[in-house]
Amino acid sequence: MSKAQTTPTTASDPTVAAAAAQFLSPVVLGLQALTVNGKQAHWHVRGANFVGVHELFDQIVANAGAFADSAAERIVALGLPIDARLATVAEKTAATSVPAGFTKSDELVSNVIADIDAILVDVKAAIEGLDEIDLTSQDVAIEIMRGLEKDRWFLVSHIAA
Repeated sequence: MSKAQTTPTTASDPTVAAAAAQFLSPVVLGLQALTVNGKQAHWHVRGANFVGVHELFDQIVANAGAFADSAAERIVALGLPIDARLATVAEKTAATSVPAGFTKSDELVSNVIADIDAILVDVKAAIEGLDEIDLTSQDVAIEIMRGLEKDRWFLVSHIAA
């Protein structure tokens, strides 16, 4: 009679998984906040370059959601849960620079740049912290940084003189 074979939920070392989750979780939460606050900016932008900025905010929201998904799925693939419910995001992320109501495009662009800059701090910490822990998780953080920096560049180009 053969024994039933069990397959572990992850091939990762639990210590590596916990460390990777420690660095990637703030990134997920920041990106989830950017998704919500970027949509707020998208709905309330006014003034010069309305269509271009309105559409760019939509792209940034889509990118932030995809980046959050990549980081969250890496954590889950390592066998750990991630709590990115709105209450958790609100509790564990800095307040947004995006105001509640209608706002001129240049001001909103600056606000969203400030929110991206706050996330980049956590992404850089993840890249540095994961260097000797888990290169695959570090690669996820590097890809997120590449994408956020590109989105930031697009925004800066709207307000640069």
